[in-house]
Amino acid sequence: MSRICLVDKVFSVAAVIVVLGLLCPLGLFASSVDAMESNNSEEADFFVSPHGNDAWSGRLPSPNADGTDGPFATFTRAQQAVRELKGRLESPRPIRVLLRGGIYRINKPIVLQAEDSGSEQGPVVYAAFPGEKPIISGGMAITGWERVPESSLWRAKLPVDALYQGQVRQLFVNGVRATLARVPNSGEYFRSEGPGVPYTDPGAARKDPKTKLAIVFRKNDIQTWSDVADAIVVVFHSWTASRHRIRSIDLEKRLLTFTAPSGWPMGYWEKTQRYYVEGILQALDTPGEWYWDRAKGYLYYFPRDNEDPISAEFVVPVTEELMRLEGEPQSGKTVGWLKLEGLCFHHTAWAMPEAEPVDGQAAAFLRTAAVYLQGARHCQFVRCEIAHTGGYAFWFANGTKHCRLEQSHLFDLGGGGVRMGDTSLPDAPELQASHNEVFNCFIHDGGKVYHAGVGVLLARSSYNRVAHNEICDFLYTGVSVGWSWGYAPSTAHHNVIEFNHIHHLGWGELSDMGGVYTLGVSPGTVVRNNIIHDVLSYSYGGWGLYTDEGSTEIVLENNIVYRVKDGAFHQHYGRENIVRNNVLAQSATYGQVRRSREEDHISFFLERNIFYGKGVPMLAGVWSNGQFRLQSNCYWDLAGEPRFPGNLTLSQWQAKGFDAGSIVADPRFVDPEHFDFRLAPDSPALKLGFAPIDISQVGLVGSAEWVQLPKQVNRPRLILPGEN
Repeated sequence: MSRICLVDKVFSVAAVIVVLGLLCPLGLFASSVDAMESNNSEEADFFVSPHGNDAWSGRLPSPNADGTDGPFATFTRAQQAVRELKGRLESPRPIRVLLRGGIYRINKPIVLQAEDSGSEQGPVVYAAFPGEKPIISGGMAITGWERVPESSLWRAKLPVDALYQGQVRQLFVNGVRATLARVPNSGEYFRSEGPGVPYTDPGAARKDPKTKLAIVFRKNDIQTWSDVADAIVVVFHSWTASRHRIRSIDLEKRLLTFTAPSGWPMGYWEKTQRYYVEGILQALDTPGEWYWDRAKGYLYYFPRDNEDPISAEFVVPVTEELMRLEGEPQSGKTVGWLKLEGLCFHHTAWAMPEAEPVDGQAAAFLRTAAVYLQGARHCQFVRCEIAHTGGYAFWFANGTKHCRLEQSHLFDLGGGGVRMGDTSLPDAPELQASHNEVFNCFIHDGGKVYHAGVGVLLARSSYNRVAHNEICDFLYTGVSVGWSWGYAPSTAHHNVIEFNHIHHLGWGELSDMGGVYTLGVSPGTVVRNNIIHDVLSYSYGGWGLYTDEGSTEIVLENNIVYRVKDGAFHQHYGRENIVRNNVLAQSATYGQVRRSREEDHISFFLERNIFYGKGVPMLAGVWSNGQFRLQSNCYWDLAGEPRFPGNLTLSQWQAKGFDAGSIVADPRFVDPEHFDFRLAPDSPALKLGFAPIDISQVGLVGSAEWVQLPKQVNRPRLILPGEN
C-alpha cells in the first residue's frame, strides 16, 4: 500500500502541472524551460518493456529474479490495465504508465478510445521511462540476406506478412530511407515531348480526363520492362507531383499511358513534362537503391559503401498508422486528457492504388497519418519523435480540440509534417477541428514520397496556433493556412503563425510555393515574428509570404524574409490584408513584392516595411488601378536608385499619390551579407516608426541540446538564380 500512496503523492503535483498546461488559452501556452519539464520520476502505476510479459502484473519496471512477475510486453495490455484501474478507483486521480526503452513492433495501429480517457482531475500519461527511448515501430525486420552471385546486389526472401495491401513500397536500412530503384537516378529527370492527347484549349483540357492519362516520351527513355506492373511514374505539375501505374507502353508512338489520371492535363504547366520511373529491376544500379520482385518474393538491395548487409537492420513498414485517438464527438464520446510523452513512432507504409488519382496540392488527398487524432480533447504529445513515414506524421483531424503537439521531432517524412482539420468542414461545431497547437517542434525533410507535402497544413480549421517551430527541407510550402479559393465564407480564421523559423523549401523541385501560404477569407489570422529564407521554386514562385486566392483580412507583421527566388511578399489576389513592419529582402528575381491581380477593392496595406535588394524592382506585377495603400516604407537598392512601377523614381511614384512618407535610404542593417537584419541605432527606418524585430525567441526554445538540434542537419547550399 505504501508504494501506491507514493504514486498518488507524485501525481498530486504532476496533475497540477498537466492541467495548468492544458487549460491555458490559445496564445498563452507556457514556453519557459520549467513549464515544459515533466515528471522524471521512475514511479508509475504500470510498466511496459520489450522484455516484459503480458501475463505479468505490469507493476514492476523489470522482471523479478525468479521470472514470475515484471512489466507488460505491449502497450495494449497496459491500456487494458489502465481501464481496469480506473474502474476500481473511487475518485479520479492521475494514472501513469512508463515504457522502457527498445522497439515495440506492431502490425496495426494502437487505438485509444473514449474508454481510455483521463479527466481534468486525473489525466492518463503514457511516457518514456526516464533516460530511455521506447520506439513504437510499424516495421518488420527483414533478415536472411544473401549475396546474389556475381553481383553487387544482396537479396532476402520476403515473408508474406511483410506486405502492406499486397505491396512493398519502402525500405529502411540502419535507420536511413533507401531509394526505390529508379530511372533516371536521383537529381535527373526524363522530359516528355508533349501530352499524350494534344489540346489547344487549356480550359477544355482540364475537363477532359484523356488529357491526364498519357504522355509522349522521348526516344530510348522508356523501355518495355518485364516488371512494369509494379512500376510507378512520378510526374511533376507546378505545385504537385502525380504518381501513376502504367497501363501500356507503345514504343512506336512513344506513348506512355496510365491507369489513373493526374489532377492536371499533361503538359499544362510544363510543356516538356519532367518525370521519372521507379520500381524497375534494370534501374537497380546505385548504392542505396532497392527493388521488390513480386513474382519471386525477393527483396533486392545494393549496399552503400561500408555497409554490411549481414549486420545491418532492414525494416519494411507494414501499417499505415501507428496510433489513433478515436473519439466519437457526434455522440459525445470524445477521447481526452491523455498525455503521450517521450515516445517514438517509426515506420509507416503507403500503398499505390490501381485506379485512383494520386495527386493534389499539399498531398491533402491522403486520408490518415502516423498519429491520427479524431474527436480528441485536451490531449498532449510532448517530446515525441515521428520518423520514417509513408505520408503525414501527425493529424489533428475533425472533432479534435484543445490538443497540442509540443517539442517533438518529425523527420524523414513521406508526405508532410502536421495537419489540422480537413479539406471539408463539418457543419456541426463539435465535429470541427479547432483550438489546437503545434509548439516548439522541429519538422524537416518531407516530401520523400508525396512531393507536395507541407510542413504544417491548416486546412478548414480555426483558432489554432503554430509557434516556435523550425520547419525546413520540404519540396513545397512550409506552413499552409486555409482551404478556400476565392471569397467564399470563411472556413479557416483566427489562426496564429508566429515565431517560426521556416527555410530551405522547394529545392527547385516544385513551383508556386511560399514559406507561409494562405488561402481564403481569414479574419483574425496573424502571421508574425517569423524568419523565412532560402525558398527556391522550379519555375514561377518561390515566395516568402504568399497570400493566394481570396486571402482576406490577414495581418502579416514583424517577419524577416530573405533569400527567396521571386518576391519576399506576393499576393495573387485578396482583400485588405495588412503587411506591416516586415523586412523583405534579397529576392533573386522579378521583385521584392509582387502583386498579380487587380480588383475593385483594396488589395493590401503595406506600411512601415523595409525593402532591401540589389538590382531587382521593389514592386513587381500590376499596380495601375491604385487599389492598394502604401506608406512609410524604407526602400534600398544596392545596385542604385530603386525603381517603381512604370520605371518611376520614388518621388515620381509619390507624385501619383502613392507611398506617402516613404523614403529611399540605407536601413543600416548590422550585417546583411551574413543575414543579420538588426538595425543600427541611427537607422532611418526607425524614424518612420519601424519597430525593431526581436529574433531572439524565433524558432525552438528550451534546453541548449534541443535548440541546437537543427544545426546537426547537413545540407548542400541552396543556390538562387544569379548565384555561383
